Amino acid sequence: MAWTSGNKQLVRETISWGVIAVVAVAAISHFETLKTGAEQMLGLPTPKDVAEARQTIPTPPAAKRASSDSVVEIEAERNGHFNTEADINGRSIPVMIDTGATMVVLSYEDAERAGLLLTDKDFTRSVSTANGVARVAPVTLDRVSIGNITVRDVPAAVAESGRLRVSLLGMTFLSRLSRFDMRSGRLVLQE
Repeated sequence: MAWTSGNKQLVRETISWGVIAVVAVAAISHFETLKTGAEQMLGLPTPKDVAEARQTIPTPPAAKRASSDSVVEIEAERNGHFNTEADINGRSIPVMIDTGATMVVLSYEDAERAGLLLTDKDFTRSVSTANGVARVAPVTLDRVSIGNITVRDVPAAVAESGRLRVSLLGMTFLSRLSRFDMRSGRLVLQE
């Protein structure tokens, strides 16, 4: 049998569709692994990150005071995120320090723990997030502390219920410090 151009084209297309089918089956069977990898590449917290951040401990092992009382060092977790406990309005709240977040953003549940009671009419602002546009309630936090560092009257926002997995400590807190920088897998905060 001679190979005509039509036969060659049919074989190429059959092989191409076979490869596509194998890739699709592999993607479906490894969906959770691919999803977790994509979240890590994009810097999004994974369910494991959230579970680790939600562990309430009096003094997180990742936060260490340096020689000065107004300097705190936080060690990066294996995934590269800086998670710690912040004292917000007198309540211990697990947070992820996020230098890419414009402001401090609390989950609805963490805001309730910090004594902020909100209604639907309080969600007056729209913000752009990695997951699209979301409504938030603008608030001012009386006090945000990490270790011996305290910042008062911190502009913040509260996400709608179920929209944020872990509260973010963003630039409305960080920009009020005298410095913050990363070195050797540690985030250094100085009041």
